Amino acid sequence: MNRTICYLAPFIGACLLLSGCGPREKSLLFFCGSAVKVPMEEIARAYERERGVKVLVNYGGSGSLLSQMELSHKGDLYLAGSPDYISIGERKKLLIPATDKKVAYLIPAIIVPKGNPAHIRSLTDLARSGVRLGMGNPETVCLGLYGIEILNYNKLLAPVLKNVVVFTKSCEDTAMLAVLGKVDAILGWDVFASWNPKEVEWIRLAPDAIPRIAYIAIAIPVYAKDQDLSQDFINYVTGPTAKKIFEHWGYITDETRAREFAPHARIGGEYILPHDYFRILRHEE
Repeated sequence: MNRTICYLAPFIGACLLLSGCGPREKSLLFFCGSAVKVPMEEIARAYERERGVKVLVNYGGSGSLLSQMELSHKGDLYLAGSPDYISIGERKKLLIPATDKKVAYLIPAIIVPKGNPAHIRSLTDLARSGVRLGMGNPETVCLGLYGIEILNYNKLLAPVLKNVVVFTKSCEDTAMLAVLGKVDAILGWDVFASWNPKEVEWIRLAPDAIPRIAYIAIAIPVYAKDQDLSQDFINYVTGPTAKKIFEHWGYITDETRAREFAPHARIGGEYILPHDYFRILRHEE
């Protein structure tokens, strides 16, 4: 299967579902980062019930979803787990500028299987010999990008990268590594523990070890067939019903509370993968 078909396979599935909608039924095709899959499934269904609009959600890594939109020239909504991909989407002219809205905040954390069998307590422990670490692919997944930024900021990039046994294609896949006990730890978001509280636990990072806090952002693609309808969904996702669902699943919707985890961290902006990351992958000295 070539790379283009791999990118489009989930999108094709969503389109087949859309084709089942009646001729007069309104619908939205939503490219959604899987960092919010658990609450978004509830929110999308609530919106459908209240508005009578079908929402077809295609989950994946934020970067992969941008590629799918670019290849298909379709999409009514786009949500990324970090503002980095909103900037990329606007730069590639895939998103309508200034339509993005903040949805919630994500705190970077170490997630381990329940009981923490490898006794991971800090970022430094991830560099120990024999530790098996999972990360999102930093070239296509917001979580992976933040992971590299944190490791580089704490001067742990080289010693920890040697322990990465798998790079995943989405936040959801990264979380499942810890749930299934495939690794000793993952670099994830704090909310992963809320998704699967019986299977995993989270290790809080030292506040001064976090250079940047992520926020989830939603925007309107240039391919939106009804911008007013897309804006209505954005208003719903940032409104009181969705906020209650996000908070039920452990998401932080208030900036003041997010800053309690890292008072001196930046919020937002864009991070560019450092040259050292590629050099280490190529095993160059």
